[in-house]
Amino acid sequence: MSDEHKQPRDTEALILQAAEKEFFDKGYAGAKTTEIAEAAGVTHAMLHYYFRTKDKLFEKIVSDKIDKLGEILLGAVGNPELPLKERIRDGIESHFNFLVANPTLPRFIINELAVHPERIIPIREKLLEKASLVLASLQTELDRLPGIKTNAMMLLADIISLNVFPFVAAPMLTVVSEGLFTDFNEFLEKRKQENVNTILTKLNLI
Repeated sequence: MSDEHKQPRDTEALILQAAEKEFFDKGYAGAKTTEIAEAAGVTHAMLHYYFRTKDKLFEKIVSDKIDKLGEILLGAVGNPELPLKERIRDGIESHFNFLVANPTLPRFIINELAVHPERIIPIREKLLEKASLVLASLQTELDRLPGIKTNAMMLLADIISLNVFPFVAAPMLTVVSEGLFTDFNEFLEKRKQENVNTILTKLNLI
């Protein structure tokens, strides 16, 4: 499809797809908008028409991914139609599955924020806005659990930490798990279930 016949949404999606790969492969500093434009099949001028600057394109990529992570985890945990145990399980598994589909995302975000921590501020504000109501409701339910004193924010931190670690440490874990599992995907599947069991045990829900 030629540039002039591409629909605006198609063009934007192509640019974002190419930019995601470029940023994740090379980091912000190494990524080049000329290569993003070439990979997307658009002119450099068209890329700048849609996103103006490299910074804005980067912010869009990271913000969209963080938003999706928040929606997956908070959406499952905050679903009032399911019992708490099932919501916790769904939240952990959905979050983990998203990371399986985006395995380089955790290391990319950690690396970029280590260099430019100010970039997390607008993302953090958006996440806190979405999380506030869910966390308040979740805390009420956690307070009802017999013999359990768990802070809802700390519970989410536990889930995120357990789920993110295998992807941050993937180069090491791939070597360590060799010979113990058929492949790294099998290790990840077992790790996901272990994370579910760890959190449910912590809450005396297993």
